[in-house]
Amino acid sequence: MDNATPTGLSARMVLAAFARGELTPSTYLEACLSHISRVNPFINALTAFDTERAVAEAAAATARWRDGAPRGTLDGLPLGVKDLQDTAGLLTTHGSPRAVANVPGTDLPMVARLRAAGAIVLAKTNVPELGAGGNTRNPVWGATGNPFDPSLTVGGSSGGSAAALAADLLPICTGSDTGGSLRLPAAICGIVGYRPSVDVVAHPTRPLGWSGISVLGPMARDVEDLILLLRAVHGGHPNDPLSMSYPADRFDSLPERPLNTLRLGYSEDFGGAPVDPDIRATFRNRIEAIAPHVAECRAVDMALGGMDRVFDILRAESFLTAFDGPAREAPELFGATIHANLDLGRRFTLTDRGWAHAEQTRILRAFNARMEGLDAILTPTVPVSPGPWSAPHVTHVDGEEMDIYYRSLALTYRGSLSGGPAITLPAGRDGAGMPFGLQMLGASRGDTDLLAVARSMEAFLEADPETARPRPDLSKLRAVTPALRSIVTHPPVLHPTRTGADASVRTAV
Repeated sequence: MDNATPTGLSARMVLAAFARGELTPSTYLEACLSHISRVNPFINALTAFDTERAVAEAAAATARWRDGAPRGTLDGLPLGVKDLQDTAGLLTTHGSPRAVANVPGTDLPMVARLRAAGAIVLAKTNVPELGAGGNTRNPVWGATGNPFDPSLTVGGSSGGSAAALAADLLPICTGSDTGGSLRLPAAICGIVGYRPSVDVVAHPTRPLGWSGISVLGPMARDVEDLILLLRAVHGGHPNDPLSMSYPADRFDSLPERPLNTLRLGYSEDFGGAPVDPDIRATFRNRIEAIAPHVAECRAVDMALGGMDRVFDILRAESFLTAFDGPAREAPELFGATIHANLDLGRRFTLTDRGWAHAEQTRILRAFNARMEGLDAILTPTVPVSPGPWSAPHVTHVDGEEMDIYYRSLALTYRGSLSGGPAITLPAGRDGAGMPFGLQMLGASRGDTDLLAVARSMEAFLEADPETARPRPDLSKLRAVTPALRSIVTHPPVLHPTRTGADASVRTAV
């Protein structure tokens, strides 16, 4: 397998080649399909495909570019859509035995906006069962392996998207994020994942419309490609009461934020979360490299309040709302991680819920105080180097036992509680040789500012081979044992006899 492929070009470079007539959407799609056929069997990132429709849409896009009339800013770019997100006419299984034949009749609004901008939905990207967990594996499609070592986890829940981008299978993908589902897999695959402020990308399928713990967002291989997607998907929707419609050109021209003007805070452990010593050492190395080049770089106390318990309650109430009834009716169709969330939620009271929402408000105000005078706060994105995909979740971090399967995600889920933007940038490798992600937190609704800071930071990191985005050596990919699909117990119905989404299939994230 050769790493040199047209699919390794950035989305912006591909679009520029379309405009110059040096490449057409049809020939680019052919290159993607060829590369996917060689690489995807080793990492299992892409699941259901819409190839026939994609080929037809690429031909139409080719004609539009030839005529000098592209339909939108993404015309002709193949797209991977997270398998929690509805795609009209294409399987949306949620990685769940309940949805092995679920074919939605309509697109999620975010997907519809991407299609309207000219993107071509080629495939779905793998997820944990119902999006629950930091390891992308489910009984419908199996596990996704990390392109740097397919025996290791790709993270989750947007793991298929992260792996597809890292392996150059697709130029753009979608994701979603509750406790780090965009940021975790992006970090350990060496790509960019962005959790927008809660009002940026409409999420009308969120089970609790007034709870902003879960957001939708873009994933890409660099910040500029990510902004390209964000321009297409941002905006409000009447069924998401937290979303807002800003000017259409909101992300077209970001402010300039030169590196030497930035004022940064940092925390190794986000207020005392367990972090592996090697990850701490790698993070300190990155801070030491950054500090001389910025206006200010200082440690910040990120002990903001009862963050873990708040997240437990907010997450559990979403899962309870989405899955409690179906799980009582057919418990055998739900995995252990779903039942763990439901059991937790059933133990909480209205008093607990009231406390959690009040405490989240106090956490936001404490975060705002920490952000005063700063452009961003930096932390590691993940506390440990990725382990084997065959382990359902991380059980210990720096010798500390995790009390629930998602506790190792504290560095990211604590950042979700402010409702503001967070981004992870690739920043070289950790001590184990795997990609290392640098998380940056911004002020609530400070999306354009954080993206501008991230663009400057990315340029700085890319200038040094030690901190530049790592690339997997795809020529070394081999089948792994146990096989990634060995855990498939409820395979998808690839050609269901019925159409139309199952109304009982929901998402909590």
